[in-house]
Amino acid sequence: MSFSKRFGENVAAARKRSGLSQEALQFRSSVHRTVISKVERGETIPRADTVARLAAGIGVDPGVFFAGLDPERCR
Repeated sequence: MSFSKRFGENVAAARKRSGLSQEALQFRSSVHRTVISKVERGETIPRADTVARLAAGIGVDPGVFFAGLDPERCR
């Protein structure tokens, strides 16, 4: 599985565990819903500030999004 796909799955899982829709997360994080959708589908990797805003909006540590990711796949 690609880095971006696994990262996106981690974001989606954290959002769902918190009971938030993409729309609700949009308002809590100030990240547009289409960006959230692209991240969750593994189409894009967000910038560091977006990762921080998503984590704050969900109420988790940003490290949650990186669980199970292989750093070697980033090269």
